[in-house]
Amino acid sequence: MKTALGVIIFSVGLIMTVYAGFNYISNENLVNIGTSGLTKGSDHMVYWQPYVGFGIMALGGAILTIGRSKSLAHP
Repeated sequence: MKTALGVIIFSVGLIMTVYAGFNYISNENLVNIGTSGLTKGSDHMVYWQPYVGFGIMALGGAILTIGRSKSLAHP
């Protein structure tokens, strides 16, 4: 169980290191006239530093190591 969790967290950290951010668009209704209306799309950018991904990879590696060492110690 801990091994799978460690692999997932490590993979998320690796993806966060490679992709340092993403953009998304939210739509806002400006005017509603019956069934039609006027909307505006707003572009939002989310960025993080690469060392955040490295930290998450280290956490996943630690969980992976602890999970494997405990599973090997208790047969």
